[in-house]
Amino acid sequence: MHSTTFTRRTVVRAASVLALAGLTAASLAACSGTAAVGGTGSVPKASAAVATSAAGFGGMKGLVAAAEAEGKLNVITLPPSWANYGKIIAGFEKKYPGITITSQNPNGSSADEVAAITSQGTGANAPDVVDIGTAVLDANKDLFTPYKVATWADIPDSYKDASGLWYYDYTGLMSIGYDSSKVPAPTSLNDLLGSAYKGKVAIKGDPTQANEAASAVYLAAAQSGGSADDVQPGVDFFGKLKKAGNLISVLPTQATVNSGQTPVVIQWSFNNVAWGPAGGSTGNPNWKTVVLPGTAIGSYYNQAINKNAPNPAAARLWEEYLYTPEVQNLYLAAGAYPAELAAMQQAGSVDSATLTSVGKPPADLVQLTADQATKAATVLKSGWSKAIG
Repeated sequence: MHSTTFTRRTVVRAASVLALAGLTAASLAACSGTAAVGGTGSVPKASAAVATSAAGFGGMKGLVAAAEAEGKLNVITLPPSWANYGKIIAGFEKKYPGITITSQNPNGSSADEVAAITSQGTGANAPDVVDIGTAVLDANKDLFTPYKVATWADIPDSYKDASGLWYYDYTGLMSIGYDSSKVPAPTSLNDLLGSAYKGKVAIKGDPTQANEAASAVYLAAAQSGGSADDVQPGVDFFGKLKKAGNLISVLPTQATVNSGQTPVVIQWSFNNVAWGPAGGSTGNPNWKTVVLPGTAIGSYYNQAINKNAPNPAAARLWEEYLYTPEVQNLYLAAGAYPAELAAMQQAGSVDSATLTSVGKPPADLVQLTADQATKAATVLKSGWSKAIG
C-alpha cells in the first residue's frame, strides 16, 4: 500500500525527450562484433547492453535498426488478458515485423521472472525485460540495468528510479470477482467468511512469491484495521478464511472461472473485468467485479531490463513502445491506470472516452512503498504458511 495518494477514481492502472549522455554513433561504429544500425554506423551488443537511452544508438532510428537486426524479444509472465498485453504484444510485432516475441510462462509470478533470469544467465532464452512487483524487484535490483525512455519526463518522479533502473507502468485496484450465478454479491471482505463461500475463494498464487496475491493480503489488512505498515491483520484474515474452509489452493484462471472451480477470486480489477463479459466469447457472462468501499489498494508494476538481456536493443525498443500514448491508452482500456496518465491528460493524448468509462482513481488509493513492501514480505515469509497451514 504505497504512501502515494491520488486524486483520480476507477473500479477496474507533449512528451519531452531526454537526450541523455551515451556512446556516440562515431565511437560505436569503431567497435567490432557489431549489429547493423541503419545510417548511424554499427552498435556492438556490449554497447547496446549498457545504452541508457536511445541516444546510445544514435537516436530512435538507430535503436529500431539494432533491434530489428537482433530479430527477437523474450518477455515473461504476460497473459494476453492481463492489462491488454495480448493486444500490446500483437501491436509491437505489427509495428516491428522483423522482431519475433517469445512470451514465456504467461501465468507465472514475479518470483518466477527472477528465477528465469538467474537460471538462464546469459543464455539466448533469458527474459529480456520484466513486468515485476515492487517487493521482488527491490530484493533483486542487481539483475537489472538502467534505461530511460524518450517520455521519461512524463513519468512522475515518485514512479521511477532516478537512474532509470526501474519505472512504473500501470496499476489496478484489488477487487473481488465473483460468479453471480453461484454466490451472492459480497459487500465486505468479512462476507467471504460466511458459509455461502465455503470452498469457493481463491487468490492468485502464493503471497510470498506473487505480487498480486500479496496485494490481496494488503487489501485484507486495510479492511481489517491494518495499514501499509502493518499487514499482519491481512495474514490473520486469510487464516480465518482457511479455517472456515472457504480459501482454496487452486490457482485461478479464466478456465477455472468458466468451469466453476473458482467462483470467487480476489485479484486486480483489470483481470476480473477481463474475465467477465468484457472478455467476449472467452469471458464468463455471470462474472462481476466489486471494489470494496473504504481504502482502495493499488500496486504499480515495474518495468526493468535484464542486464544480461540476450536482445538488449529489442529490450530497449520494447520499453520505448510501452511508454507511447498508444500503449498507455491500451493499458487504460483494460482498466489499468498507466504511469503517464497525468501527463497524457495534460497533453490531450489520453483517450477521453475510455477514461470516462473507466473513471478516475479513488482519492484514498494507497500502495506499498518499496520499504513497506520489503517489510511486508518479511511478515508474509514468516507467517503465511503458518496461518493457512
